[in-house]
Amino acid sequence: MKKILLYSVLLIFGLVAPFLFPAFKLQISFLWILIILAMTWDVQGGQMGYNTFGNILFFGIGMYLCAGIQIGMFFPLAEWTVSGGEKTFVHTPTQYFQGFFVGLVAAGIIPAIVAGLIGYGILGLRGHYFAICTLALGIAAGEIAGGIELIGAGQGMTSPPWPKNIGDTELRSEFFYYICFVLMIATFVFLRWAYTTRFGLVLNAIRDNEDKAEAMGIYTMRYKIIGWVVSAFFVGMAGGLMGNMVGYIEPTEVAFAGPTFGVFMILMAILGGKGTLWGPVIGATVFHLFKEGFWTFFLGWQYVALGVLIVVIVVFFPEGIMGWLREKYPEKFGEVIDEADRKAQVELK
Repeated sequence: MKKILLYSVLLIFGLVAPFLFPAFKLQISFLWILIILAMTWDVQGGQMGYNTFGNILFFGIGMYLCAGIQIGMFFPLAEWTVSGGEKTFVHTPTQYFQGFFVGLVAAGIIPAIVAGLIGYGILGLRGHYFAICTLALGIAAGEIAGGIELIGAGQGMTSPPWPKNIGDTELRSEFFYYICFVLMIATFVFLRWAYTTRFGLVLNAIRDNEDKAEAMGIYTMRYKIIGWVVSAFFVGMAGGLMGNMVGYIEPTEVAFAGPTFGVFMILMAILGGKGTLWGPVIGATVFHLFKEGFWTFFLGWQYVALGVLIVVIVVFFPEGIMGWLREKYPEKFGEVIDEADRKAQVELK
């Protein structure tokens, strides 16, 4: 009953937030994106124990795919990137929304396929070898995108602007706010369900001792690939939304931004608590509030302040906020195994 009440309150808050805080619609929309990034990174880094820097690859692919399909469905993409795009070609409202939703679906499906293909090649690696390999993926993708003239090469490309004849910027911000909110809810609900199934138990078994899991007859590679495919799907869609909200896609600073978004998703999950459902949500929220505060009150020193926050996270919250709460208040925040969990564990054995 308490969980239902909590979920209801949070859902209502998300629905009415644009009207309660009209000046912060964009910042809250970014928060939903950050929560998605933290939750999906935790599939590998927390639930499975594979610390990856490669999810930024799917974020960037989704960003370019969504914008590229929006443009390419109706106009020559090469001419758009050469001529400045929105100055030469204008989408009608129908073209804009058709291209957007088709592009958003592709931004989820194509990165998921890419994750499945490369997963067979690199998910056999473990530990720091896997982390370094995934780090190289994001760097290489940014350099490759910077050399492709069709998508603007190093100068980047603009995403289609909001049609002027269907409303002002307020309507645009509300539209993207609710799309981001729905995607965040869908990601949370799906992962919450997935963690209660055999899939979630196997991921935890891989994290605890992959060799023993394989000795029990579990085909761990299959589950590792499925986990990465799930992450890539939601991360890719988040990238598609981010590209539209920002309005400009640059290969290394926006799309495949490993030093920022690539690191942020890891820090948010660690801050909230790896391997928990609510940890990434809490971590992303706290991190976003601190980050916005640094950019407001420490402009020019914001990265120094962010570095201090990273040190504080690693030193004082190695188990994250949820880990601290579970240790401090186990009766409220400790794990409870219900009947469904018990049956799933019996099935796994």
